[in-house]
Amino acid sequence: MTKIKLTAAIEKVKANGEKAFVPYIMAGDGGLETLSTNILFLQEAGATAIEVGIPFSDPVADGPTIQLSGQRALAKGVNLRLIIKELETFHKEVHVPLVLMTYYNPLLSYGLEKFAEDCERIGISGLIVPDLPVEEMDDLQKALMQTDVAIVPLVSLTSPSERIAKIVSAGEGFIYAVTVNGTTGVRNGFNDQLEQHLAELKELSPLPVLAGFGISTPEQVKSIGALADGVIVGSAIVKAFNDQDLDKIRELIQASKNKVVN
Repeated sequence: MTKIKLTAAIEKVKANGEKAFVPYIMAGDGGLETLSTNILFLQEAGATAIEVGIPFSDPVADGPTIQLSGQRALAKGVNLRLIIKELETFHKEVHVPLVLMTYYNPLLSYGLEKFAEDCERIGISGLIVPDLPVEEMDDLQKALMQTDVAIVPLVSLTSPSERIAKIVSAGEGFIYAVTVNGTTGVRNGFNDQLEQHLAELKELSPLPVLAGFGISTPEQVKSIGALADGVIVGSAIVKAFNDQDLDKIRELIQASKNKVVN
């Protein structure tokens, strides 16, 4: 099946001369009852798509803010099955693509075929699995083959050109360009190689390229977004929801709407 919903949403934003904005939230942080409220708020505020994190006990790619949010969710007994069940209750109200971000163990525990079937039923559009290298993706790709769920690959700053080409060729939905060496979290600055890295990815990839990790201010949304097709913002969104600072979230999203002159 052609995985088009996620890509089409980003391309539509690009056609308007804007940048895609994908906020990340941790499902179950604050209780599962907040999930629908947070997703529908982000949709109304202008998110292009929404990345929904699945809490996991050993989140190797996550920085302190997101680790703590996952621990809060786990402490409330939240898991992938409960999240899928909760999403099912309001998925017809969600009109932007939802992308699940999970590690591989919860998928294996759930069952890949069952997971694929449930994702298709509730309209999930994408999947990010940070600890699943492209060489080991076959089983998951096979399970998702007959669905509209795109497997979004991550490409790091340290990946050599031949590996980047391999990852990009296997990618679906969009290419997730990791902007830092390390875990997620707020950064004051970025590697000097970032501009070249994003330019190489855009040249190689037929899919949109979105930059994520460390982007936390409206200025960074604009400056990093100018180098890519859009941005993904995680820790700053998680913190703002935890602080109940919805204006901060609106400000971050609005920064992607301002047309950037390259």
